[in-house]
Amino acid sequence: MHNDRDPLLSQRSALILLLGVLVGTGAGILAALADTGPASAVLTGAGAFGAGVLFFHATIA
Repeated sequence: MHNDRDPLLSQRSALILLLGVLVGTGAGILAALADTGPASAVLTGAGAFGAGVLFFHATIA
């Protein structure tokens, strides 16, 4: 039976996604400050987000 009070994500998943967002945001801001184009900064942030999620998923037990 489904309970409406069940969490949508586990604490581990939420932490991994939060850290991935922080890494992606930081990388995107650094790329934007380095005078790359906006599209390049977004792609840099997205790539860093993906790499961060993979890294933290493998690291956090």
